Amino acid sequence: MATMENKISSLGEFGLIELIRDKFLNSGLGGGGDVLGIGDDCAVIPQGENDILVTTDLLVEDVHFLRSDAEAWQIGWKSVAVNLSDIAAMGGKPVGTFLSIALPSSLDTSWIESFVEGYKKISEEYRVPLLGGDTTSSKGPIAINLAVLGTIPHGAAKLRSTAKEGDIICVTGTLGDSGAGLNLVLKGIKGSNPEQDYLRRRHYEPTPRIHEGLMLQGLSEVHAMMDISDGLASDLGHILKASRVAAQIDIDRLPLSQELKSVCEEFKALENEKAAPRGNSDVAATSKDWNPEILALKSGEDYELLFTCSPEIPTEITKAIPGTPITPVGRIIKGTPHITYLKEGREIDLNIKGFTHF
Repeated sequence: MATMENKISSLGEFGLIELIRDKFLNSGLGGGGDVLGIGDDCAVIPQGENDILVTTDLLVEDVHFLRSDAEAWQIGWKSVAVNLSDIAAMGGKPVGTFLSIALPSSLDTSWIESFVEGYKKISEEYRVPLLGGDTTSSKGPIAINLAVLGTIPHGAAKLRSTAKEGDIICVTGTLGDSGAGLNLVLKGIKGSNPEQDYLRRRHYEPTPRIHEGLMLQGLSEVHAMMDISDGLASDLGHILKASRVAAQIDIDRLPLSQELKSVCEEFKALENEKAAPRGNSDVAATSKDWNPEILALKSGEDYELLFTCSPEIPTEITKAIPGTPITPVGRIIKGTPHITYLKEGREIDLNIKGFTHF
């Protein structure tokens, strides 16, 4: 009989990845030399003056999206966006996508037509062609897998393993919006106002920071970089582990959108009144669920860029990327990989974990 120790859940998502990676490393098939394999946002394969970037991501119905809530075109958009974000995280330029999709045979053709329109819309925006893929039937949920190719000058990819003691930790955009949008979805909050609509769009229609990644790739003062897919706390932890350093995060400096703060204030007030939103009496909003700082630290799928850079240039980076906020939120320090959180200059105890499967 299988015990808890024998189950995938005991490994966790990243334990499972390490198990697979180590099997291949031990057999000499895990990459080597100039080839970068498992452990970063993309694989890196040298090709003369340029390197090829390869990434792949899987979206499964009822895990990554709810067909009953999301528009089909939004799912098409998001399927591409999350993969382009991996290319952006390395500082690369996307050159093509490959789509494999498993669909129930009973699915209405209007759904797939709308899905393809969303896929095409974001592909047009970033000038990335669809080059192939595969289709099959599914007796269960819809499953969508993309592979994306990108290119970058040889040796220029930004990695997770190159953060340096004394670096400033920066992020693009605002954090926590997608997590709040997911809260609205999972809690069945159907009300509509501009703030809630914005957060739902941030969840279903993320913006891959391709242009920002290309600009950051060209700056030698930018050291480590990745995208925020599992939450700032979790993803910064990957950089710290790969770079063998520690970090301090100043919670007061986390970039929070006005929409996020407004919606969190609304639902925290309702919780304090022991009341649910009118027409949504089954919604149990809690202070933890609607704490904007906690959402910014732990909720995934913001797909902003997280990077470390020399301490003297954050202002110069802001000038180099007009239109996209760049916010210093902490610094890299010496030590074993861990994060210390500061609020109003004082260390506070936070046990923050980002999203993981299993």
